[in-house]
Amino acid sequence: MSGLENSPLFGAAILKLSFIIKNLHNTPGYKFIYNGTLRKLEVTDLQVDEFIEENREILLKHIEENRGSAKYYE
Repeated sequence: MSGLENSPLFGAAILKLSFIIKNLHNTPGYKFIYNGTLRKLEVTDLQVDEFIEENREILLKHIEENRGSAKYYE
């Protein structure tokens, strides 16, 4: 995946897209988790949106391949 997975933007983008796919991106829980993630990773929502735009297919493929994967519950 050419190092994308090591980027803080990758994690934030996966989080955001996962909630969007489930149509939960307007819930208070999402906003709390997402905003905390942005602060922790020291990235902005704009940076995440740009990262998603540039890497959408890779991100969507990663989400699909890892849906239900135990590694997301560790």
